[in-house]
Amino acid sequence: MFRAITPAVVLLFAGGLAAHADGDAALGKKVFNRCIACHEAATDRDKVGPHLMGVVGRKAGSAESFQSHYSQAMKDAGAAGLVWDDASLTEYLKAPKQKVPGNRMAFTGLTSDDDIANVIAYLKADPKP
Repeated sequence: MFRAITPAVVLLFAGGLAAHADGDAALGKKVFNRCIACHEAATDRDKVGPHLMGVVGRKAGSAESFQSHYSQAMKDAGAAGLVWDDASLTEYLKAPKQKVPGNRMAFTGLTSDDDIANVIAYLKADPKP
């Protein structure tokens, strides 16, 4: 037997999608623990990779303190207009070598869409130690 979908069900479902799209910064901080060997997010200290403090909205390959260490591929991506917004970060975190072929990041990517959304929420939250 088929039942009509009520407006309440639609709102509940839409609210769940919005929560997923926005991510959870607290959960993202936990996921980011996979990244801390190479990246800082709460400080502007570079490690093997550039710091990610303020990365959302930043042009790829543009952290001043890391200029001499970026791959040519990352510099070229930034010169071509790649800016780290939600969409580009989602693509990069899912498959870094596909988004920016030739970049030096050894990490192969996150497989969970929730983890990706949560990490982006954490990076957008202006993380502090």
